[in-house]
Amino acid sequence: MAGLSPIGLDWPAVANNLRALNTGIRYMEEWECYEGLNTRLGGPILDFKKPSHYGRKATRSMGPGSVMATRATELALDDAGLLDDESIQDGRMGIAYGSSSGSPAAVAEFGKMLLHHTTDGLNANSYIKMMGHTAPVNIGVFFSLKGRIYTTSSACTSGSQGIGYGYEAIRFGRQQMMVTGGTEELSATQAAVFDTLYATSTQNDHPELTPRPFDAERDGLVIGEGAGTLILEDLESAQLRGAKILAEIVGFGSNADGAHVTQPQFETMQRAIQLALDDAGLSASNIGYISAHGTATELGDIAESIATFNVFGNRTPVSALKSFTGHTLGACGALEAWAAIHMMNEGWAHASANLKNVDPACGDLDYIQFEPRAIDTRYVMSNNFAFGGINTSLIFKRWEGT
Repeated sequence: MAGLSPIGLDWPAVANNLRALNTGIRYMEEWECYEGLNTRLGGPILDFKKPSHYGRKATRSMGPGSVMATRATELALDDAGLLDDESIQDGRMGIAYGSSSGSPAAVAEFGKMLLHHTTDGLNANSYIKMMGHTAPVNIGVFFSLKGRIYTTSSACTSGSQGIGYGYEAIRFGRQQMMVTGGTEELSATQAAVFDTLYATSTQNDHPELTPRPFDAERDGLVIGEGAGTLILEDLESAQLRGAKILAEIVGFGSNADGAHVTQPQFETMQRAIQLALDDAGLSASNIGYISAHGTATELGDIAESIATFNVFGNRTPVSALKSFTGHTLGACGALEAWAAIHMMNEGWAHASANLKNVDPACGDLDYIQFEPRAIDTRYVMSNNFAFGGINTSLIFKRWEGT
């Protein structure tokens, strides 16, 4: 596994910031030029640069999101002992990876064409950077992967669907190994999407106090950026080569609300959670920690927490990584799974930053507040929900050697 986030580019850095309640939310001075944009808050990655060994030819078809996805994948392949291994290049390794969209800068190039009736500025790679499947395609070309590609461009569930579909591809014998996860680069256009819905935080003078998932005084989400990659492999294959196994995926549930594009429905959220439990053959009491979607929007937090309460009651600890990173959109499902697995293996769970007074309209959950909590569990759940009513739930089991 590997992750690049606004609070760190590796797990030790991320874990330190989670324990210290240090968030990655900043005032975005470069967004001051956008008239009518209410929020000026974002979760940028300040210290990531394209690696020096990524040559121009290899990256000319990549926007920043694809560069981050490729780097996260490179680090994850190295962690898995598979980087430069010929076995990943003969069709045994596929990809299930996504983002909400392609690079906004490339989209703007085509926008200029429509507005000004000229193709000036367009080049052969403009579309490759803009297309919805830019991240998985660039990953595949960079590492010469020849297995199947699933493009999971489903907004906030892009990363979690990538993990889930990769799991199913291996489970049903279609691939031996899968690169899974998601990515997103920060853009004012993404903030504007939620701004038009009055769903962004406008605490521009106090970025350290927002977002506030499940808090009575939350005022909306903050957009972030990042990339997360999990390398999945058939158990027998991993054991034969002596791989370092970090966790086992045992459950995946996904469905759709079928009701409204932007208003979440707790009933189908609840059903997705139950589908994951059923897939794993587990009861709610087996889950020792839940990584919540936790966007800090009014309707989203209420629906998600009620759905979670209806399955778990208030017995299971819950917290939201987005309180630290902002909403990393296509990357959030992968980053949150990455963090949940690490914490499960280390015996703790982070608190939700800025959660001081739980909204009484939210479900009566065991919210982790103010400080990390020691947790000893064999199973963790990671939930994500997206525009279009797309719901996902993943369950990971601590690897115990059997």
